[in-house]
Amino acid sequence: MSRAIDLPEVIPVFVLPGALLLPRGRLPLHIFEPRYLAMLTDCMKTDHRLIGMVQPHETPGGTRLHSIGCAGRLTSFSETDDGRYMVTLTGIARFRIRDEVQGFTPYPRHVADWSDFARDMAGPETDPDFDRAAFLDLLARYFAAQGLSTDWDSLQEAEPDLLITTLSMLCPFEPADKQALLEAPSLQTRRETLNTLMEIALRGGTEGDPLQ
Repeated sequence: MSRAIDLPEVIPVFVLPGALLLPRGRLPLHIFEPRYLAMLTDCMKTDHRLIGMVQPHETPGGTRLHSIGCAGRLTSFSETDDGRYMVTLTGIARFRIRDEVQGFTPYPRHVADWSDFARDMAGPETDPDFDRAAFLDLLARYFAAQGLSTDWDSLQEAEPDLLITTLSMLCPFEPADKQALLEAPSLQTRRETLNTLMEIALRGGTEGDPLQ
């Protein structure tokens, strides 16, 4: 599944605030709501096994979906004794959300426009200006302030694409900040956005100071 032509026109959409999936990232999910259990059952019957992750946001007219989400392929799942699922989605590509498809499913389905995100399926990106030492110094100060821990040896060795993708998904930012990371047009822009969010937190702001 490496070309836009391989991607389906319509995908099921999992609406979850604060959950960020990025291309080549891995997102664990605990699925227990009946509508999403039905979505998972239907997804496993398809060849592509794709689910679109989209965040909601509040507008003067009510709750709406952000225009950009990311589709992930169901790559692992296990069932609990009481019928819930622990699953992992592996990010494939972002998409623009289009019309909702009316039908009889209890979960939303939308037309997905993949045309702006062909780069997502071309493999890991590079960041020519990435300064690992400076980035990890900032990250260490941010983690200390947040009371977080990590395997620093692994971070020293990780490729920039994997490092930035994983940290963007895992750091405890507000939903609006997660959306800014999702919509970053390149790995370099995402890394710069991540830097800014950590610096805001260290200056005494909180994750509640979203980027505009």
